[in-house]
Amino acid sequence: MFYLVKTPNWLQKIFPKYIWKIKSIDKNIYLSFDDGPHPTHTPFVLNELKKYGAKATFFCIGKNVQQYPDIYKRIIDEGHSIGNHTFNHLNGRKTDDIIYIENIHEAANFIDSSFFRPPYGRITSFQAKLLMQMRRPYKIIMWTILSGDFDTRITKERCLKNVLLKTKAGDIVVFHDSEKAAVRMCYTLPAMLEHFSNAGYYFDRIVL
Repeated sequence: MFYLVKTPNWLQKIFPKYIWKIKSIDKNIYLSFDDGPHPTHTPFVLNELKKYGAKATFFCIGKNVQQYPDIYKRIIDEGHSIGNHTFNHLNGRKTDDIIYIENIHEAANFIDSSFFRPPYGRITSFQAKLLMQMRRPYKIIMWTILSGDFDTRITKERCLKNVLLKTKAGDIVVFHDSEKAAVRMCYTLPAMLEHFSNAGYYFDRIVL
């Protein structure tokens, strides 16, 4: 498994229509959480965010929203942003275009948002073009910092170091409110919130 913790500028320039970071004159950081809602880990995230008055953006899987509607409602009620992450967590590069778009439409029956993040960050240029040209166009939200909480090969301490050393103002940071990522996310998120809050940063949701 290969991935970059920090998305290089050259990659952002290749796909300029995707949102990689948020221009800001303030010390804002944009936390995002993929793959929820989860019955245990999403409430943990929401509780930690509340301690610091922090807002975030949750990219939800349609089938999980269908299964845990009360947790999804809590995300919205507490002032966070939401986004579509497909209904079944599909890899766009391994999925037929029609099936992929239909899966996003299926998720949209449960997730009312114009934000879309492709699972695994994998989407073809054609699929992205279709999404951005719909009657209600999607904004494709990627990231600046990948925490690596999904990576079972790294320690929770390594995950924390990834975000503390790499994150800067305006960055979009990815965590996962999922079973696989729980050990690293549940260790890293509270420490990150404390560290950057003490340094005068604010955690905001994505609003475009």
